[in-house]
Amino acid sequence: MGIKIEENFYRREAAEERMAESFRFYMQHNLVELLGLKAKNPVELLDNIRNVPAASIYYHTHRFILQHQYLSPEPPNDFALWLKDSIHLESLGEAFLDVDTVSFVNLEDLRAELIRILDGYISRGEYLADCPMGQEFDFMSCKIFVMPTAYAANNLTEFVEILSKISIHSLYFHMFEAPMRLKRHDNDFSAWFMSIGEEELAERARLLNPYNISLVGLRLKLIQLVKKYADSQ
Repeated sequence: MGIKIEENFYRREAAEERMAESFRFYMQHNLVELLGLKAKNPVELLDNIRNVPAASIYYHTHRFILQHQYLSPEPPNDFALWLKDSIHLESLGEAFLDVDTVSFVNLEDLRAELIRILDGYISRGEYLADCPMGQEFDFMSCKIFVMPTAYAANNLTEFVEILSKISIHSLYFHMFEAPMRLKRHDNDFSAWFMSIGEEELAERARLLNPYNISLVGLRLKLIQLVKKYADSQ
């Protein structure tokens, strides 16, 4: 049975107790919901960003990573696309593009940054416009369900074997969800490498920039990296 992420963001305490013994691979599925909220201009966009659930902020700023798993470099967020393409506010859209959304480990901090940009734009009396009818911004949200896979690695060799065949959804969960789940700038793989005494490998995995490469490319990089250390054991 899956774990609903709002209620239990993967039982981390128990997992950390077992981490030195093995690494259990998990995966996630997202259930998308339409909130019934729309925006036709920056003022309405600001009002809704202030009030929508954090899961909506997450959806509109992170969904591209998984949906465009074969694309590189890092894709934009929904807000920036709408501002540029539907309402033609280029400078405001660029300001949203400049936000490094995936560097935020707290969604409320990300929400605050988006509010700051919009509030500043509106308070300066910048050009405001309504989008054409039918092109309003539809606010979506998602419920995330986390489920264990059948795979667990007891050493680096097994880790490489499993990594080569697990779902992209599992790779995404351990690399991209980890910072928000753990409230720290780290991923699950690095944490496990540290727990088994592979500090150098952990640091190298931590320094990988997963946002400048597709998920498929990231899998290959990780396999090549871990294999070097597995072969030396």
